[in-house]
Amino acid sequence: MLDEAGAAFVSSLAGRVANPRLPVGPVRIGGFGGADGLREWLIANRIRAVVDATHPFAATMTRNAARAAADAGVPLLRLRRDPWIPSEGDHWVRVPDLSAAAREVRRRGRRVFLTTGRQDVGAFADIDTAWFLIRVVDPPTSELPPHHEILRSRGPYHHDAELELLRSRQIDLLVTKNSGGPLTRAKLDAAAELGIEVVVVDRPAEPDLPTVSDAAEARAWLRRLLG
Repeated sequence: MLDEAGAAFVSSLAGRVANPRLPVGPVRIGGFGGADGLREWLIANRIRAVVDATHPFAATMTRNAARAAADAGVPLLRLRRDPWIPSEGDHWVRVPDLSAAAREVRRRGRRVFLTTGRQDVGAFADIDTAWFLIRVVDPPTSELPPHHEILRSRGPYHHDAELELLRSRQIDLLVTKNSGGPLTRAKLDAAAELGIEVVVVDRPAEPDLPTVSDAAEARAWLRRLLG
């Protein structure tokens, strides 16, 4: 599409969600073939700027985008929402990765609310001592834990509904990634209100890139860059 400054935009989606909410304007869906493929695409399409707005846990894509943009000589900005920060009422157990999260589930959980995404369910598949409520947008494709319920839904989520969900399923442990942002924050607030422990997977390391936390800042960066 064209914004007021006359710049044309194309959005790129990985294609991992069956029916994504599409942005306005041209959309490209699918991979590029690694950093080299993305570099060639940037050059072939005469791209003047890249805004990497991928999920905070899409570490491979962010590394590829950083390398491809540098090799192609194209300025890149990382648009990444701020992480959640625990408050006084939260009961967080922070872990570095999904394997560590699974170990904490074995230690702590009997009725677990799993919200890490469909691609990560397999990390918990061999846990037979807990029951899982697994909330996903699309059905998981990996092996599932023996005792579970699949709940398919898409945010945003609201505090009262999250409270009711935790109570009705008698949840005693929430497992989530530190994705940040307001759309799914309500589960953390509901867990805090009920005194439920939360296993929080920390974000992976990223390249050292110019970074902003909201779309308005990214838009201002583009205006300055494109003049």
